[in-house]
Amino acid sequence: MEVLAVDIGGTKHSLALFRDGRMIRREAYPTDLAGGRAWMVRRLSTLAREWAGAAHPQACGIGFGGPVDYAAQRVGRSMHVGGWQDFPLAAALEDALRVSCRMDNDANLGALGEYSAGAGRDVRSLLYMTLSTGIGAGLLLDGKIVRGADSLAGELGHIPLEAEGPPCECGGRGCFEALCAGRAIEARTGRSAAHLLQDPAFRAGYVPVLARGLRIALLLLNPERIVIGGGLSKVGHVLFDDLRSELRRQLPPSLPLRIDVQPAALGDDSVLWGAKTLAEQILSS
Repeated sequence: MEVLAVDIGGTKHSLALFRDGRMIRREAYPTDLAGGRAWMVRRLSTLAREWAGAAHPQACGIGFGGPVDYAAQRVGRSMHVGGWQDFPLAAALEDALRVSCRMDNDANLGALGEYSAGAGRDVRSLLYMTLSTGIGAGLLLDGKIVRGADSLAGELGHIPLEAEGPPCECGGRGCFEALCAGRAIEARTGRSAAHLLQDPAFRAGYVPVLARGLRIALLLLNPERIVIGGGLSKVGHVLFDDLRSELRRQLPPSLPLRIDVQPAALGDDSVLWGAKTLAEQILSS
């Protein structure tokens, strides 16, 4: 069995080919935001055809960096990949690739990937958070993605943490994303967020806010494990050690919640592995 996996984000897009459950090819490319959805569909179609010489994928799973109406298979309003609202991306790629396609939010697929092949293989409930250009989350319970009534479960980045905080692209103020995401940090400081997070003095102010957002998720959902992926998670153990300590400090001692927070085991490929599983579900349904 061969399936194609696609991950579309605000800064890059990635493709991977899986054969019998193994990744046999993977490529990543910069995203041309100015080109919009027409450029992306042409781009993905061209790349898939180039790969088709030695491969014959039977289905395609797509992770998109923004809200997705899963039932309708249409893109919602993305704040990081503009010009896509209400676009039937899965249908457009089906027409171009001539294979069945299914799409979901990238954080949902990151959760699915880590649950099936990464840091969540030994747990029953998992919250996956992407900490990158923006902040999003995906929740799995007993292997099933929790999407919510409007396919908007997991919009953790838009939980308000500071009433008078900086404006957020969603229209609110002081959202988790506006305080802790890479794009927001770089807009405020003019410096690379990943570089700043190596500085203990910067982390001393940043980590308590990051923990405040995760504390809400822990108290509301009580997942067995939290897995954090995305570009800023690559800062490594210094960030995770500080975060675990701060969560222990912030959580009430009367509520002995487990604090199991780990980096994504699949690195940049969490979404691709989730998209692979989504594609396999097409073939098994």
